[in-house]
Amino acid sequence: MAGAASPDRRRFLTTSAAVLSAVASTQLWLPATARAAEPPLPDGVFSLGVASGDPLPDGIVLWTRLAPDPLNGGGMPDSAVSVEWEIAEDDRFGKHVRRGVAQALPEYGHSVHVDVRHLRPGREYWYRFRVGGQISPTGRTRTAPHRHSSNGNLRFALASCQNWQHGYFTPYADMLAQDPDFVLFVGDYIYESSPSATALRRHEGTGEPYTLVQYRNRYAQYRTDPDLAAMHAAAPFVVTFDDHEVDNDWAGEIPQDPDKQPHDAFVARLTAAYQAFYEHMPVRASSIPNGPHIQMYRRFEFGRLARLNVLDTRQYRSDQVTSQEAAQNPALTMLGAEQKQWLLDGLHDSPARWNLIGSQIMMAETDILLGAGKQWFYDAWDGYQVERNQFLAEFESVRNPVVLSGDRHLTMISDLRKDFADPASDVVGAEFVGTSISSNGDQDQAAFHAQWDPLMADNPHWKFIDAHRGYHLFDVDRRGIDAQVRVVDTVRQPTATASTLAALRVEAGRPGVELA
Repeated sequence: MAGAASPDRRRFLTTSAAVLSAVASTQLWLPATARAAEPPLPDGVFSLGVASGDPLPDGIVLWTRLAPDPLNGGGMPDSAVSVEWEIAEDDRFGKHVRRGVAQALPEYGHSVHVDVRHLRPGREYWYRFRVGGQISPTGRTRTAPHRHSSNGNLRFALASCQNWQHGYFTPYADMLAQDPDFVLFVGDYIYESSPSATALRRHEGTGEPYTLVQYRNRYAQYRTDPDLAAMHAAAPFVVTFDDHEVDNDWAGEIPQDPDKQPHDAFVARLTAAYQAFYEHMPVRASSIPNGPHIQMYRRFEFGRLARLNVLDTRQYRSDQVTSQEAAQNPALTMLGAEQKQWLLDGLHDSPARWNLIGSQIMMAETDILLGAGKQWFYDAWDGYQVERNQFLAEFESVRNPVVLSGDRHLTMISDLRKDFADPASDVVGAEFVGTSISSNGDQDQAAFHAQWDPLMADNPHWKFIDAHRGYHLFDVDRRGIDAQVRVVDTVRQPTATASTLAALRVEAGRPGVELA
C-alpha cells in the first residue's frame, strides 16, 4: 500500500493543513431549496474536523462531531440534526462513489459515525460532510487491500500517549509527511489530569473529568490540536484506549484510588468516559458503549500480508498487584478468558504472513533492579506473569508475531523470549514499544541514559531504548518489516524538526529484531 504517492495524494498532503482551516463554499450537493429549509445552526459546527478509521477491504468509518462551542459542551441545540456526507474517488469530488444523510444525535454529542460499505479494496477516497450551509474540511482515507491479496506492502505508524499539558503534538506533522496507510493508536489519547498552572498548554476545566460533559470538553480540546486534526484528516486511525482515557492505572471496575472513588461512582465515571471515547473516535457501531462496558478488541486484515489484533488490556484485567510474588499468581488475567481465547484463535488460524498485536502496555520484561533479583512494572504485562508467559509459549507456533505497544513514554524495542527468567531461552517474537507523542515533554536525554543504560545488562532482550518524543513508522512486505524510530527535537514549540533516530528490521521467519 505504501510507495510513490500519486499526484492527487501528494497534492492532498501539501494542502491538508490549509484545507482544515478553510471551509469550501462551492460544490454543494443539495438543491438550494433543500438548503433553505434547514434550521439555522451556529457557525463553526465543524470545529473538530473530520476523521476516518477501522479500514476494511470494502468499508471505512467516517467521523465528525458538530461542535460550534467545543470546550463548553459543544454548543448545539438539543435536537437531532441531519448531516449530509459524500465520498469520492478524487479530492474535487468529481467522481462520487457514495452519499447519504446521517443523524447527529444530542445523546451522542452530535457526533456522526458513517460506516460506508461497498467500496473498492486498497483504494484512496476523499470525503466530507455538510449541514446548514456549512461544509466540513475534506478528509482522505484508504480501504484495506483485498482479503486474498498476498503481495504489495503496507506502511503504518504507531502512536500513543499525547498529554496536552506536556507539549504540542508536533510528531504528527512529520507523520503526515511520511504518508502512512493507517495509524495505530494504542492508548492515552487524552489525559484526565487536572489543569496545571505551570503547564505549557493548560487543560480546560477546573479539575479531572468525571461527567460526560467534562469528558466531551477534554476530548474536544485535544481535537483542536492542528497537527492531530491534520493527521486524522489524512489517513484512517485504528484506536484503542489505555488508562488515562478514564483514570490512571484503573483495572476492570477498580479505580486507582478506591478509597476516594466508591464503586458506584467509578462505574458512572467509566460510563461517561466510554461514551465520550466513542463519540470522538472513528469506530463502528459495535463499539457503542453499553453503560460501563464497551467492545474494543477487534481484528483487521490487510490482505494475506498482515493481520492486526487490537487488544483491550484495561476492561477485563485483574486488579494491579504490588509485589513480585503476587505478579506470579496464575489466577491473574490481563485480557479475561473470552478475549484471551479470541486472541489465541486469531493467531493460530491466521492466513497472514505477519501477525501483529496492538497492546496498550509492554509485553517484554522490564527489570528495573540493578544486579541480582528483579523488580517489575506491575501495571504492564510483567504484573501478569503467568498469562504473559502462556502467550510467549504460544508464539513459538505463530507465524511472525510482532507486538506493538505504548504507555511507557519511552522507545523500548525488544526481542520477546519464551522465558525471560532464562536469557538463553528461544526468541519467539519482537516488540516495539512506541514513545509518546508529547507525554513527559522534552526529556533530559543524558539523565535518561544515565538511569537506564546500566539496566541493559539486566534486560539483554532490549535492542534499543530512548526517551525522545515521536512515533514509530513501519514498512511491511512479505520479506520483512523495516521500522523507523521517528523523533522530534522539541514538543515545547508548535513546530519541530524531525529525524530518524534508529532503523530496525524484523526478518520474516526469523523471530526477533535487529538494528539495521
